[in-house]
Amino acid sequence: MNVLKKWNSISLVKRILVGLIIGAILGFLVPAGNEVIALLGDVFVAALKAVAPILVFFLVISALANARSAGSMGTVVILYVVSTLVAALVAVCASYLFPTVVPAVEPVLDQASPEGLGEVLTTLIMNVVSNPVGAVMNANYLGILAWGIVLGIALRAASQNVKDVFTAVSDAISKVVGWIISFAPFGILGLVYVAVSENGADIFISYGHLILVLVGCMLFIALVTNPLIVFIATRKNPYRLVLRCLKDSGITAFFTRSSAANIPVNMELCRRLGLEKDNYSVSIPLGATINMAGAAVTITVMTMCAAASLGLSVDPVMAFLLSVLSAVAACGASGVAGGSLLLIPLACSLFGIGNDVAMQMVAIGFIIGVVQDSMETAVNSSSDVIFTATAEYRAMEKKGLPFEMGKDASGPEPQNAQGATNFNG
Repeated sequence: MNVLKKWNSISLVKRILVGLIIGAILGFLVPAGNEVIALLGDVFVAALKAVAPILVFFLVISALANARSAGSMGTVVILYVVSTLVAALVAVCASYLFPTVVPAVEPVLDQASPEGLGEVLTTLIMNVVSNPVGAVMNANYLGILAWGIVLGIALRAASQNVKDVFTAVSDAISKVVGWIISFAPFGILGLVYVAVSENGADIFISYGHLILVLVGCMLFIALVTNPLIVFIATRKNPYRLVLRCLKDSGITAFFTRSSAANIPVNMELCRRLGLEKDNYSVSIPLGATINMAGAAVTITVMTMCAAASLGLSVDPVMAFLLSVLSAVAACGASGVAGGSLLLIPLACSLFGIGNDVAMQMVAIGFIIGVVQDSMETAVNSSSDVIFTATAEYRAMEKKGLPFEMGKDASGPEPQNAQGATNFNG
């Protein structure tokens, strides 16, 4: 028992690194085909495949049933949505410029690229209207998402007790996912062993290329597209605000790897910046739910990687549809360890990529997650403050009030000061 407690006290990132290193060593030393070691990876992936559809279904229902609005959050929400969509478009462009093929994904003989937009839309619509129970059983993520939205909206009129039931179920499933993720080091050990023993050291070259594409996209978003969005909204130099948020919020989020855990950090940063408390007390938790530019990048790049690995061609129209779908799916990635990875099958289904191949990409995502998930969370969480501040600066500019981007406000809590201006109007 003491050994188990000591093991659980170690950071999951460090445990995954240990599993990755041991798996790689075993891949070079133990001949391919060792079923005992390979079973670790198979069980881990199978458990994820089993819980992911139920998780997405109840998360969407619970989020929409309990959604609340406060004040004038229109500008913040628009910034969140635009930045997430732009991130997905950046990821598509990067995937075209630097295509990644992963040897671990084996082509399926009967796999064929959709013939055109009509076929894609027909498949999409039929998946959306499929039986909800069948959608969960068959891991039809489009159907799961659609029925989750419909039921979530319908339950907004239900009593709070009913909503609490769905919240409790969602929390319970999220806890189960947490338990599964706690076994990730062993699963990754098995997955890396199979990958290395069957493909040799070349597998790390492919993973390295994939990591570079993901990290490159996220850095581009953090240092180019997000500042550009802020500049368009405020007509001011955005970098003081952007760099301040990356330093005070992004670095912490990088190590915690949790947007939810970084909410108190972001709230304190908003307070120091002198933002309106009525605004940031809503927008920061909301951003931890729907502002998921990093997740959109992960979903898009991993899906394009799966398509390239299978030899499927993706035309620009379908790539744009993938961007929109990834942006929407990213909003459901919050509050769950590895949440963006678990939504890769939803995006893959747009191109008819089977769940087995999609879950292989999820497994690869966990292998590179030490870097990918940390970068993703840093981008997601720091941009919550960036766009909350941008919306308020924009309102101040329209009112002709002076402000300095990214600078601490004078006084301990200027947003609560007597006579403070309310920008909710």
